[in-house]
Amino acid sequence: MPVPYVKFDQFTPNPLYEDVCKGVDLFNITKCDTILAVGGGSSIDVAKCIKLYCKMQKDRLYLEQEYEDTGVKLIALPTTAGTGSESTRYAVIYYDGKKQSVTHDSIIPNVAILEPKVLKTLPLYQKKCTMLDALCQGIESWWSVNSTDESKVYSKIAVETIMKWWREYIFENTDEAAEHIMEAANYAGRAICITQTTAPHAFSYKLTSLYGLPHGHAVAVCLPVIWEYMLGNIDKCVDSRGVQYLNSVFALISCAMGFSSPMDAIVYFRKMMEEMEMVRTISTGKSSDIEILSKSVNTVRLKNNPVYLGKGNVASVYTQIVK
Repeated sequence: MPVPYVKFDQFTPNPLYEDVCKGVDLFNITKCDTILAVGGGSSIDVAKCIKLYCKMQKDRLYLEQEYEDTGVKLIALPTTAGTGSESTRYAVIYYDGKKQSVTHDSIIPNVAILEPKVLKTLPLYQKKCTMLDALCQGIESWWSVNSTDESKVYSKIAVETIMKWWREYIFENTDEAAEHIMEAANYAGRAICITQTTAPHAFSYKLTSLYGLPHGHAVAVCLPVIWEYMLGNIDKCVDSRGVQYLNSVFALISCAMGFSSPMDAIVYFRKMMEEMEMVRTISTGKSSDIEILSKSVNTVRLKNNPVYLGKGNVASVYTQIVK
């Protein structure tokens, strides 16, 4: 017997609060009881917010109301391998031009369906962006001050798997590679669900909204610059486990990437981007952009970073990203 359904797709790649409101209205008007999210991170994030907001007061800003589990079932079928949103308690939407991080345990999908065949027809650039996002999440969760033994196991699987299969996935588009990369993205999502993201993600969001650079590409542009900064400022370590611990983590990440030193891993990360023909710096010619970008950085995400980044350091890092 066919299951009745209502389709909702009125949202942008970087979904707006207003988009979510339309979805909430449709969900309630049609009296749906379950949400099936099919698509990339944006689709799943919209679905999460619809689930979270569908029983809130309509005459008040949803973002300002108390979050509670609505009991609505959420099934996620990701069609990209990147955000790992099908396994996280986070969603990202934009309100008045500013990124809003929505977090609640109840929005972790009840069921996640991983079907690698859906990756076969993805545009090549989108495959590159989403895979790089998964790799960055695996690396960031590993060095996060919030990392745990469990999260580090997930991070290791994600990083090692992507490093082994990325060429075959990007350049040969095989079924086997797609299966492994989708699994890696899911593990990266599980890791980030525990640790949250760090500085590279914090730096990336305004690059997306200001220049239209897709999220995964924006994070990948930031990560090697910030990793280099941390190596050169290891004395500013804020992880309670100490400098020696952090150096050991950097070494383990490098090893998982196939290298004996962090600098070699950073060099290779940049070579990966070159091989995929992904721009590594942003050319604008506007010095005023550095100030705009610096003011945009979410300080909460910086607190998750293992090395301190002050206001002056943030601007300095951006000068290496935007030229």
